[in-house]
Amino acid sequence: MSEMDIHLTVNGNPHKVQAEPAKTLLCVLREDVGLTGTKDGCSSGDCGACVVLLDGRVVNSCMVLAPQADGARITTVEGLAVNGQLHPLQRAFAETWAFQCGFCTQGMLISCYALLLSNENPSREEILIAIAGNFCRCTAYQNVVKAVQQAAAEIRERGNREGIPHA
Repeated sequence: MSEMDIHLTVNGNPHKVQAEPAKTLLCVLREDVGLTGTKDGCSSGDCGACVVLLDGRVVNSCMVLAPQADGARITTVEGLAVNGQLHPLQRAFAETWAFQCGFCTQGMLISCYALLLSNENPSREEILIAIAGNFCRCTAYQNVVKAVQQAAAEIRERGNREGIPHA
């Protein structure tokens, strides 16, 4: 197959890559853009380790072909921090020990980030629904809920959702 030009805006930065039509967005992000925070856990869309925002929608990047993302705005876990400052959600995950081995963390963060974009005060049930596609073998998800609630409170205190770049 011949390669094609794919234009992406990843975490606010434009990228032009050449990729075969069957290459996934996950592979483009890791191999061509050099952002390895997004992980390949299952290659079948079941685990959520590869979750990114594609034009504001939560997607499993292992299930999106690169040409489908042409012209899209992508947010990865690397895009949550701004000028070296962790996003409130990232800080809350660290402070509440919402992760253990870290393999699912980036997908969890993006799923929770997407929730906070649309809901500044999510309930426990809404948080659990938001992370339903993220599989974790290490935690009981309690601290993830706690972290999202802590980050949501901090964001509400600021009076806006600032600290949430590339929305």
